[in-house]
Amino acid sequence: MNLLALFVTSLKGGGRVLMEILAEIFDESAYARFLARRELAPSRHAYAVFLRENEATKARRPRCC
Repeated sequence: MNLLALFVTSLKGGGRVLMEILAEIFDESAYARFLARRELAPSRHAYAVFLRENEATKARRPRCC
């Protein structure tokens, strides 16, 4: 494998990791897991339920300090 092909492969892998990190940060992955767990299709209603459930979970967590 030449150096350019190795560089492009590494760049693609890094880009994939970056996109996965951003999906976690912006709750896209959590929403996808919610849809899979509830066996729902993406919709406004499903997203509203996800937001309510997510906020309720955050409210129950103990806060430090």
